[in-house]
Amino acid sequence: MALNSSFWQEHHSRLRGYITKRVRDTNAVDDILQEVFLKASENLHSLKSRDSIAAWLYRITANAIADHYRSLQPWEELPDDFSAPESERNYVAELARCLQPLIADMPDIYRTALVLSEIEGLPQREVANRLNISLSGAKSRVQRGREKLRQRLLDCSISRQDAVASPNMNHATKTANVAATDRVFASFSLHLRL
Repeated sequence: MALNSSFWQEHHSRLRGYITKRVRDTNAVDDILQEVFLKASENLHSLKSRDSIAAWLYRITANAIADHYRSLQPWEELPDDFSAPESERNYVAELARCLQPLIADMPDIYRTALVLSEIEGLPQREVANRLNISLSGAKSRVQRGREKLRQRLLDCSISRQDAVASPNMNHATKTANVAATDRVFASFSLHLRL
């Protein structure tokens, strides 16, 4: 597909305006525009429809502007003795270790279901098979175990808050503490893959 010079002139002014609005360096505007016309000329054969040429040119222009800004980013050589950062702490595993005493102190019927489901990661159907109970029974035990663990975590949190809080802690503060504990519990979501 060959295009005449009037077509290029028409798009030249529009694309230049588009680039000028996005690039402050006036010296770079013409360089970017030239790059756009070079890429467009080289890839004109890949254009499927002449109706979409304006959108195609603007896409090339947007990419050329992004390339321009990418080339301006400073790159620093890293020193040879630069070491990789230490691995980040695994907060979920740490929290899981903290919850182990709370889980261990639960009634066996809920602890076993909770450990199989949440710590060992077994599907609830497999929990039901291992405990020789129905699937709905396994689901109930896991859910009740989660609720008991949540309540123990909440009780622990509130008792710690009570120990450091003033005796006049208002209802709103206690409610906020409960909400915070629920958020921790929800974010932890009991997927304790140890």
